[in-house]
Amino acid sequence: METRVALIGIVVENFDMTEKINDILHDYRQYIIGRMGLPYAKRKVAVISVVLDAPQNVASALSGKLGMLEGVSCKTIYSSIFGEKDD
Repeated sequence: METRVALIGIVVENFDMTEKINDILHDYRQYIIGRMGLPYAKRKVAVISVVLDAPQNVASALSGKLGMLEGVSCKTIYSSIFGEKDD
């Protein structure tokens, strides 16, 4: 299976979506290398970075599901290097 390393940047403005975000990320756990969340109380948002090694269609699906949540924005960037994921 051809994969790419990708970074999904997520900005959460609606904290009621936290559980849904975590549920979606849990569904994609096999592709997640790591994640980091930073609350920014001054602006009343949280910023989450998720690093994946996944097929591009999987990364796009994850980003799309997250972006459809109310008060959640996300963007994905991909490495230019393709490879095979070891299981």
